[in-house]
Amino acid sequence: MSTKKEELSIKEQFSALSNLPRFFRLIWNTSKSMSLANVMLRIVKSAIPLVMLYIGKEIIDEILALLAEEGEADMGYLWLLLGLELALAVVSDLFNRGISLLDSLLGDLVSNRTSVDLIKHAASLDLYQFEDAEFYDKLERARRQTTGRTVLMTQVLSQFQDIITLLFLGAGLVAFNPWLILILIAAVIPSFLGETHFNQRTYSLTRSWTPERRELDYLRFIGASDQFAKEVKSFNLANFIADRFELLSHNYYKANRKLVVGRAAWGSLFSALGTLAYYGAYVFIIIQTVTGLITVGTLTFLSGSFKNMQARLQSIMTRFSSIASSALYLQDLFDFFSIEPIIKTVEGAQPFPSALKDGFRFDNVSFKYPNSDKWAIRNLSFHLRPGEKLALVGENGAGKTTLVKLLARLYEPTEGKVLLEGVDLKIYDLKDLRDHIGIIFQDYMRFQLKAGENIAVGSIEQLEDQGVIEAAAAKSLADTVIDELPGKYNQMLGKRFADGLELSGGQWQKIALARAYMRDAQLLILDEPTSALDARAEHEVFQRFSDLIEDKSAVLISHRFSTVRMADRILFLEHGQLLELGSHEELLAQNGKYAELFHLQAQGYV
Repeated sequence: MSTKKEELSIKEQFSALSNLPRFFRLIWNTSKSMSLANVMLRIVKSAIPLVMLYIGKEIIDEILALLAEEGEADMGYLWLLLGLELALAVVSDLFNRGISLLDSLLGDLVSNRTSVDLIKHAASLDLYQFEDAEFYDKLERARRQTTGRTVLMTQVLSQFQDIITLLFLGAGLVAFNPWLILILIAAVIPSFLGETHFNQRTYSLTRSWTPERRELDYLRFIGASDQFAKEVKSFNLANFIADRFELLSHNYYKANRKLVVGRAAWGSLFSALGTLAYYGAYVFIIIQTVTGLITVGTLTFLSGSFKNMQARLQSIMTRFSSIASSALYLQDLFDFFSIEPIIKTVEGAQPFPSALKDGFRFDNVSFKYPNSDKWAIRNLSFHLRPGEKLALVGENGAGKTTLVKLLARLYEPTEGKVLLEGVDLKIYDLKDLRDHIGIIFQDYMRFQLKAGENIAVGSIEQLEDQGVIEAAAAKSLADTVIDELPGKYNQMLGKRFADGLELSGGQWQKIALARAYMRDAQLLILDEPTSALDARAEHEVFQRFSDLIEDKSAVLISHRFSTVRMADRILFLEHGQLLELGSHEELLAQNGKYAELFHLQAQGYV
């Protein structure tokens, strides 16, 4: 359980209201016409309660006057008043429905837009940021704010409407007796302070428990997911996962229970104070009526106005605290949007060269991950020539995947430079650079999409170009897999959606490899994407790969020496440093680490 405390003062809650202008700019830019219509409807609607109360007063006074008259009474004015009240009731209902409709539609549009902005901004951030737990907490808090913002929008607009209504009612109340206003304000202040305090504590609890809530979501996912079903059953993990979820969720329940019980208890007390204040004012009005200072109609007007104002002022105070709390949560969303990537295109960036003459160079490159003292890559220098096939070899953790991420500028060197045609990679346009580098990682994604879409993600701009997709499938031999599918390229893959089909590991790998052929890349990188294939199948895939990209540069990572030997040169990494570099025959002749591991692996095939 988290022991972290994040207490927020009332001053901080008020300062969070500064997020509202930015939030309403987002709403306004989402739909100007809907936003304007919503505000106009609320302004007109805010005057209706006062008019209704005044008409009610006039109706009662008119009825009493008619009863006091002798002879035949003229009912014309009374029917006019009733007609006006009926018309206002109908108009009020129509306005309420219109406001609710606009709130719903506008809220959906805002939620959709925020989600789209979140996806795009997340994609612009650096890869290393996604490997940081603190960043994930910020992402999770921001993601929770993409939904439910309709409530905040409605709350603020309702606050605006109620304040205008309160001003109308207050003007009418002051005209008769200003002391009633003071009683009203004194009655709702304790409730307002109580709600502010508990909203503060609720936000603090939610924020401090973000890591645990992420863990709860993860446990819920692995405990009921097709992706983990085999392991859960095979290793009898169900009780372990369920018990861990139960313990963590119960700890959160206990922390939250203490908060909600306290809120309910104090809320009941403050509500009772408000009720006593109302009846105190009511007694005062009744005495004035009995003594003849005001009419019965005025009594109904004042009591109705006071009750209406009490309810609205209570609502305004409570809602204000809730809005401040929601604005604090809104800060989480804006905080995430304020995170900037370090790796981005510089001003005046160069396009990727049309033809490579020198290729890529690592110039004394070192790299360490954020918040780590260990060097993943250290003082690495080598030259990847145009059209050269370079294999990376080394034990797990040697730095092979880190190297290719530096090559694709997914990471930035801590020291040294990665050069392309003698120019620092930082000088090239980032999108253009990555468009010319095709990379397939060992942990490639199995997208629950159609087969054709799964291939097209390698160059999503060509999603509608069926010819390019089919050509890429043919190059990776994925076409042999797709030909056996009932829906061919339109077949949904995976079991998440209806009519989806699951593929074997080898079939998925052919689909993933096709992505590398989707773009006309100058450099292709295969980071152990064929590890699930047997040695013969992997050799065939790499042989075909080598033949198909004859004029391209390539970097291959594999633990099978029978495969990497086909590369022009082999770079052996150990602890992030270059240990050996040369062709297969040259490294065998050196009789070093590569030769030792090659002979050890070869014995396994004897």
